[in-house]
Amino acid sequence: MGVRVLLAEDDPGLRSVLERGLRRGGYVVDAVPDGTSALRHLCAYPYEVAVLDWRMPGMSGVDVLREARRVGRVSPVLLLTARDTTEDRVEGLDAGADDYLVKPFELAELLARLRALQRRPPAALPALLRLGDVELDPSTREVRRGGVPITLTGRELGVLELLLRWQPRVVDRRALALHVWDDEAEAVGSNTIDVHLARLRAKLGPGTARIETVRGVGYRIVAD
Repeated sequence: MGVRVLLAEDDPGLRSVLERGLRRGGYVVDAVPDGTSALRHLCAYPYEVAVLDWRMPGMSGVDVLREARRVGRVSPVLLLTARDTTEDRVEGLDAGADDYLVKPFELAELLARLRALQRRPPAALPALLRLGDVELDPSTREVRRGGVPITLTGRELGVLELLLRWQPRVVDRRALALHVWDDEAEAVGSNTIDVHLARLRAKLGPGTARIETVRGVGYRIVAD
């Protein structure tokens, strides 16, 4: 899987253009149309980089950024803005932005800035994700059950990580497809998700944490 980026832009035309450009640039893109959705995604998945439009319905990009930083999300964030006064730049940077890009801009510059953000050392190492006797280290992608290493595929790792980050909440099928699969529609419209969940359950085996199916909704991981 490629580098996953969150793109939040309320203009559908620009969002479509940027999404296609980012995908051509080798990124796996989660594209959302408003600030509320952007914050939900940032809190659910450790993006390697995020691109937020400043002006969005629901919550502005700066509001999303402030709240994400408040709850400890450290993904590098680039703000897209038509505002280019010194006061605006200071506000964005003080809110926790790592970089900003003034509209209009060339896609090549956006890609260059994202590459520069990826080269920066991480602000903090991700903590271990644990529930019961299941443990996942996001930094090394290692999974253990009762201290015993378990080998998972990239998709299975993605599913398990999302379940652990969301627990005790239920992760619906669309969220799983959005975060773990490149083609969301294909995953939702087939039994792909069910097959991967069955394989993940089999590899984890019995223990003090288990994956439950919530009929008609999705899945969650719970501890006995």
